[in-house]
Amino acid sequence: MVTFEALRWLTHHNLSVSMLDYDGSLISTIMPPQPIRGDLRKAQVEAYLDMKRRLVIARTFIEAKLERSGQILDWLKESHDVDKEIRRFKKEANNLTETKTVDHVRGVEGRAAEIYWQAFQKAVPLKLEFKTRSTRARNRQYNASDPVNALLNYGYAFLQSYVRRGINMTGLDSSLGFLHEDKPAASPLVYDFEEPFRWLVDLTVLRLIEAGAFTRNDFYFTAEDYRLRIKPPLLDRYAGLLRQQFNAGVVYGGDRLQWDTVILRKSQELARFLVGRTNRFELTAPRPALDREDSRALRDKIRSLTSSEAKKLGIGKSTLHYLRINAKKNRPFKIYAKVRNKIEPVLEASPANFNDDDSTCARSVHAFSNWS
Repeated sequence: MVTFEALRWLTHHNLSVSMLDYDGSLISTIMPPQPIRGDLRKAQVEAYLDMKRRLVIARTFIEAKLERSGQILDWLKESHDVDKEIRRFKKEANNLTETKTVDHVRGVEGRAAEIYWQAFQKAVPLKLEFKTRSTRARNRQYNASDPVNALLNYGYAFLQSYVRRGINMTGLDSSLGFLHEDKPAASPLVYDFEEPFRWLVDLTVLRLIEAGAFTRNDFYFTAEDYRLRIKPPLLDRYAGLLRQQFNAGVVYGGDRLQWDTVILRKSQELARFLVGRTNRFELTAPRPALDREDSRALRDKIRSLTSSEAKKLGIGKSTLHYLRINAKKNRPFKIYAKVRNKIEPVLEASPANFNDDDSTCARSVHAFSNWS
């Protein structure tokens, strides 16, 4: 239960309240009062009507999306064979600079997205029956028929709540988008701003998949419309992981910001660009660090590491045993920093002298439990 007094307090402190249904649909959003910005509204309309300026802004949104999608693909290739898709994706992404119209930008984004989801699919076990999220049949929103799309839909609605808040607090008109063209009720500018930040949801879902943290039993079909929904135990865990991902810190402009704050900051930067206070609007910065501990090269090295080589590195037999077990599994795993520091110089083919004590290492090689 939420009282009116609690809602009043939240809006007084400029905190929005978003209600999401179990299928990921955004039921309602309670926002703080939107600032009245006549100059900004006028500038936004003028930029929308100016095809050259609109093209620049639309291309900016997709440029950032493609860069982040490329990072996700690089993250995926450490554990899955997606090299072919990466080459095709990069080739398509390079066409963005040659686009002459907003329609051309959408075309590049659509074709690149098809390739991206083909690579994404390789990370999903067949039993989860994930087909794709093609641009033609891109699972009409909230109408998922498989667990992965149900998680993605919910995550994108979660993202949408942050985007709506940023646009509202800045004073931008959500009904005027530069990339998307839908009916005003669909808030095209919200969809525009979602594009560069969808990776936050994609990465969270991929980590859940790789950790084997859910099964089809964590979902159910509704009787009235036969939609797939997430059961409360998994939903609570998933929402917590999304909050954790959005609250992760990143350095931007000399400050350490959370990603939800970055979304607000980028809305403000677009506003300044539209009214002429700055002559540049970009979304590729800040760049997240999507490093993973269980890289393909590290797994291969662990599997090929002999007992005598491990001994020279100061790695005990029990530690090597658990390392080999985890390296053979498809699931992600973490390595105790002391052990990792001993193996990484070997990967880089640089000489090093290791004399650290290894008495606690065996207990520190464990499954990637944070996501399960």
